[in-house]
Amino acid sequence: MALIVQKFGGTSVATTERILAAARRAILETRAGNQVVMVVSAMGKQTDSLISLAKELTERPNAREMDMLLSTGEQVTIALMAIALEKLGHEAVSFTGAQIGIKTDKTYNKARIRSISTDRMVKALDAGKIVIAAGFQGVDDDFNITTLGRGGSDTTAVALAAALKAERCDIYTDVDGVYTTDPRIVPDARRLNRISYDEMLELASMGAGVMHSRSIEFAKKFGVLVHVRSSFTENPGTVIGPEPESRSASACGAALATDETRLTVYGVPDQPGVAMRLFSKLAEAKIPIDMIAQNSSRDGRTDVSFTVQSDDAAKARDVMMATVEEIGAERLEFDDKVAKVSLVGLGMTQQTGVAQRMFHALFEHGVNIHMIATSDIKISALISREDGVKALRAVHDAFKLNEEPAATASDESTTGSSATKQVDSFLEGVSPRLLSHITSAEMEEMEEVVVEAVDLDEDQARVTLYNLPDRPGLAADVFDKIAEGRIIVDMIVQSVGRENLANITFTIPRAELEAVKSVSTSICDAYGCCAEFDGRVVKLTVRGSGLRSHTGLASRMFRTLSESNVNVSVISLSERCAGVLVDEAHGKTSQQKLVEEFSANRI
Repeated sequence: MALIVQKFGGTSVATTERILAAARRAILETRAGNQVVMVVSAMGKQTDSLISLAKELTERPNAREMDMLLSTGEQVTIALMAIALEKLGHEAVSFTGAQIGIKTDKTYNKARIRSISTDRMVKALDAGKIVIAAGFQGVDDDFNITTLGRGGSDTTAVALAAALKAERCDIYTDVDGVYTTDPRIVPDARRLNRISYDEMLELASMGAGVMHSRSIEFAKKFGVLVHVRSSFTENPGTVIGPEPESRSASACGAALATDETRLTVYGVPDQPGVAMRLFSKLAEAKIPIDMIAQNSSRDGRTDVSFTVQSDDAAKARDVMMATVEEIGAERLEFDDKVAKVSLVGLGMTQQTGVAQRMFHALFEHGVNIHMIATSDIKISALISREDGVKALRAVHDAFKLNEEPAATASDESTTGSSATKQVDSFLEGVSPRLLSHITSAEMEEMEEVVVEAVDLDEDQARVTLYNLPDRPGLAADVFDKIAEGRIIVDMIVQSVGRENLANITFTIPRAELEAVKSVSTSICDAYGCCAEFDGRVVKLTVRGSGLRSHTGLASRMFRTLSESNVNVSVISLSERCAGVLVDEAHGKTSQQKLVEEFSANRI
């Protein structure tokens, strides 16, 4: 007998008819001999309606009382679902987050799960009942109701699947799987048969709305197979697990995030500890940072740009206004009319020219790039919000994401119509670690950040091009010339420029430094800019899950380096890795300090 967790989103339970349809799906699983835990969201737009009611009273309602209010939406649904199941002849019992025993921290509106007590659920399951759990909510140590933030029901479902050691977690939604991009924007977007945890984690954090990034953090950490399916069709859906659909394709998907706000701190003193002070203030305010672009300094000062979600923008602006004066920076600039287009794929680690193709696609459609930030499997460009839709379509078309990768065309295990066939094919690639029992220690720190490794790359050289004209086609032209020299590029950071001028920093293998100098000379001649080279840098990369959404990680990283008087010259951040450039003299000692800070040596 297997245990299956089924999650039904708001559209899937929007009416009593849909609640009955979801109940029938659960009963079908029990007739197949499985135990079932259902996780449900509030009905339809009920959460939005509750928020509107509160806003009629005040623009800034108390955070604790908002959690108390919003948690009622799921409580309505779980009761109705239990009633529906009993009408259909099956015993059921509904539980709120508190009744299940979901313990969280004390952060209202975006609480994190600390532990889950499974005793009550297991007892009900063993009695033959279907368990219905309220998504999106828990309680803190003082029994205050907390909510988990956007996508909280996904997070609840995958967390319960991990705690109960479920065979899989089925996510029922209004789409029939994970697509290469949002099919409402790009009609020829293709449904993926499967996608890896790492790819889904990056896509979810970059704006793909099917799954929330925190739920994928759980899935990866505990080896939960996630099956995304439609509530309204029998299409096979998409399985999220350890393996990608294709390792040969340069990209698996693209995403657009329109809820972005950019803040730029100009004239930051380029000294050890300054980055730590800057980002620790944001961490204390529990504000997640998205893109970070810090270019190399000139004259002892640098500019730091970063983005936050629009919901956090006003709070971030208040925090930064005070911090600018404290650290002796020049000024703060704020732009709430930006969007972010991203390309993601495990295959780009093995291929050259991926960034160049993306930049060309944007240029050909007249899209100017304000910022660039990369990781090993992601390229993100910050653009004007009005260019968002055409930018997404351009990138999707450029990489032919509507076409199925050749690597999977003959793979029967992933192209069959049977969803069970897809899930079974994933089990073959799951390591013994992922299928083992979860330890009691892990259960007591369920949503703690997971750092898998701290890598040191000593084969790095840095190139910075200063005072380039900030116009469409800039990045495409620069990396065209780099590609002509067959030079492999690693990190790319373009920060917001001054007076319509931009700076681009990128890293290359040290052996390529002399070759790139001659290429840079032609770029400087063409644009009237100047170049700086440094062959004595190393890259430190912290790898794991949820590194962006865990607000304190970046500040911990910078604090650890500053305590050793190590200065950071370039920064790049994503959900899976946080990378910095430092002087080679500090490489090995800095790596060890970071290993000690994050206890990476025990993983």
